[in-house]
Amino acid sequence: MKSFFLALTGLLLTAGAIAQQKSAYLMVYFKDDTHGLYMALSKDGYSFTDVNNAKPIIAGDTISFQKGIRDPHLFRGPDGSFYLAMTDLHIFAQRSGYRSTEWEREGYGWGNNRALVLMKSKDLINWKRTNLRVDQSFPGLDSIGCAWAPETTYDPAKKKLMIYFTMRYGNGKNALYYSYVDNDFTKLETFPQPLFHYPTPGKSAIDADITYANGKYHMFYVAQDNGNGIKQAVSDSINTGYMYDPKWYDPEPKACEAPNVWQRIGTKKYVLMYDIFGIKPHNFGFSETEDFVNFTDLGHFNEGVMKATNFSSPKHGAVVHLTKKEAQRLAKHWGLNMTF
Repeated sequence: MKSFFLALTGLLLTAGAIAQQKSAYLMVYFKDDTHGLYMALSKDGYSFTDVNNAKPIIAGDTISFQKGIRDPHLFRGPDGSFYLAMTDLHIFAQRSGYRSTEWEREGYGWGNNRALVLMKSKDLINWKRTNLRVDQSFPGLDSIGCAWAPETTYDPAKKKLMIYFTMRYGNGKNALYYSYVDNDFTKLETFPQPLFHYPTPGKSAIDADITYANGKYHMFYVAQDNGNGIKQAVSDSINTGYMYDPKWYDPEPKACEAPNVWQRIGTKKYVLMYDIFGIKPHNFGFSETEDFVNFTDLGHFNEGVMKATNFSSPKHGAVVHLTKKEAQRLAKHWGLNMTF
């Protein structure tokens, strides 16, 4: 028991020390043309610079069953490690010569896939990887039609990492599910359970992103309901009790997906970032809030205060905070002339 409390104290001290040292931002994203992983750094949370001059830092065809990744999400655990979760899916694999059919399996609808790519790192440079077949994790999952857009968080009540993602059975309705994962980030430890019920018959909820702020869990997600857009559900619990809110939280006239919320360092302001895939060329949009009720539209990358200095057309991004040391180490590794 003593060793448990010492370990827990160590985790809390690690998390607390990192929180006090936050001084930079790291964005992960992907692109349709490569289906690879990209990273961009920012000193101020407004101007982002790709670390590899808009080239993938990891090629999707080297780490996934379908030779492509999508929907990267990066989370810092209470142990200080970084947990990267991605969809194992290449939507243009036939065109790229990776398979003979449009989709991996005929009869399962759009973009069907059964795997996620899970990676863990202490320094954002050296990674351990697991290719997780969700359909083989437990009996009863063999009929799933897809597993998309995984995100990782930490459940303080369970003291466990929790992964949540979009899943559907067969060709049915897309829905949001959660499961707990082992500390090595290699397998699901619990059978996926429903995270949230979208109330409109025949309509779906996908792409969930959970943020704990102001004493509540705020889950932003994509409502596939007469066009795709961003809605919010709020709960006192991390994985249950989310209340449906019919309000649309993005200001965009065109379709959006992939919400991600991150806090401006040293402030009470939070940024809601989303992928506006309904415009050409596609771009990210941004809104800002302190109370999660009132949002200020910040516009798009390079059309307002938010800047992408050396890249364009990012897809499905996520942002985490870094310390000065972490940001400098990452920039140096990729030969990026950037100081923090």
